[in-house]
Amino acid sequence: MSNQKNNLTTSWGAPVGDNQNSMTAGSRGPTLIQDVHLLEKLAHFNRERVPERVVHAKGAGTHGYFEVTNDVTKYTKANFLSEVGKRTPLFVRFSTVAGENGSADSVRDPRGFAVKFYTEEGNYDLVGNNTPVFFIRDAIKFPDFIHTQKRHPQTHLKNPNAIWDFWSLSPESLHQVTILMSDRGIPATYRHMNGYGSHTFKWVNADGDGVWVKYHFKTAQGIKNLTEEVGTRIAGENPDYHTEDLFNAIENGDFPEWKVYVQIMPLKDANTYRFDPFDVTKVWSQKDYPLVEVGRMVLNRNPENYFAEVEQATFSPGTLVPGIDVSPDKMLQGRLFAYSDAHRYRVGANHQALPINRPRNEVKNYQRDGQMRFDNNGGSSVYYEPNSYGGPTEAPENKQAAFPVSGVADSVGYDHNDHYTQAGDLYRLMSNDERTRLIENIVNAMKPVKSDEIKLRQIGHFYKADPEYGTRIAEGLGLSVPQEVK
Repeated sequence: MSNQKNNLTTSWGAPVGDNQNSMTAGSRGPTLIQDVHLLEKLAHFNRERVPERVVHAKGAGTHGYFEVTNDVTKYTKANFLSEVGKRTPLFVRFSTVAGENGSADSVRDPRGFAVKFYTEEGNYDLVGNNTPVFFIRDAIKFPDFIHTQKRHPQTHLKNPNAIWDFWSLSPESLHQVTILMSDRGIPATYRHMNGYGSHTFKWVNADGDGVWVKYHFKTAQGIKNLTEEVGTRIAGENPDYHTEDLFNAIENGDFPEWKVYVQIMPLKDANTYRFDPFDVTKVWSQKDYPLVEVGRMVLNRNPENYFAEVEQATFSPGTLVPGIDVSPDKMLQGRLFAYSDAHRYRVGANHQALPINRPRNEVKNYQRDGQMRFDNNGGSSVYYEPNSYGGPTEAPENKQAAFPVSGVADSVGYDHNDHYTQAGDLYRLMSNDERTRLIENIVNAMKPVKSDEIKLRQIGHFYKADPEYGTRIAEGLGLSVPQEVK
């Protein structure tokens, strides 16, 4: 075998006789359709790019591990959290949200923070952001929100009018807007930002007892951000700045690390807490529910191939393991469907079988066929269940924990509609310099908005969060706070 020639082959393994010239009818004749090697090359080339993600299109990914540093077994039976010192391999993808695949890294935008844990009980995906909250709290509004972040259907330009029109008519967005427009809106690098699961999840222990949790990934590198001016300059000089920084840091042995914590809330507290704990536009006060250490995440190995590992990586908050369940969070409930469905469309029905997504333990199920089925498709084994032939069966001990449900089926919102307290608290926590930069960022972002009605409506929300907040923005825009808001 060592003496065998290193032949170029077709995708079906046949040697290629000529890779320089198409087969034609004579030197000037038309190209022949029987040149199957040419047809295959062109057809494959046309399909080399899977559709980019609708959101989080621009991103960078890397491998690493998670190590347990604190015993949390009284809260969850999740196997990868079962003992201090246990390490689980993982893959992380960081990203911007609104921009296309070729957009700049250093724009003002939330950052995706998605982690895939390759556990012994299957993969577990934690699909979060670098902010603890989000703009909306019901998945039914998500397509509309993302439309406002994309391009105008006529001009094909970004549309500040749509962005602020939507936000001004969706006051639940105010908390996230305040974070986005603050210093935290442009992280210096992917290494210098925190990550959050954002949603509320449920941990269940071996006895079936549950608690509500929120995830926090605290960067060991320290939080660093860019000013608007520096971010804009870098966007022009090096639009791949964050991607390059992450790759080079790992390549040079400077492995980024995050300490991982959870907030833990007793199940019964959900009925009495002053904010709805399932509303993703709100945080839980750490004075009420302090951070509990869980472990650390270390990123230490770059991908060998960006497309195979980063572009084809698929994450879903519905990719769960025993001991971790979901909550009634309306945004989370919608994401449980939407994320996996997006991957089935973008990558294919068998995206979970790709090497980057495939669990480290054996998959045993009755799913068959579909595009890009590149394993043995179950061979000749039994392909339905229940069956009499010893095929895999369910494990009742791994059912999700039962929970009570009540109420009238209807299209209803959350019971709590205080969208101003937490945004105002955040504003008041900022230093004078931080407030000034926040105001400047918002004013500059709102100046292109054509409608004074939209500006005034949004100013009203800022004012309700904090009178100084709204007044300074109104002054920056040459407007006055509406009298009815005062």
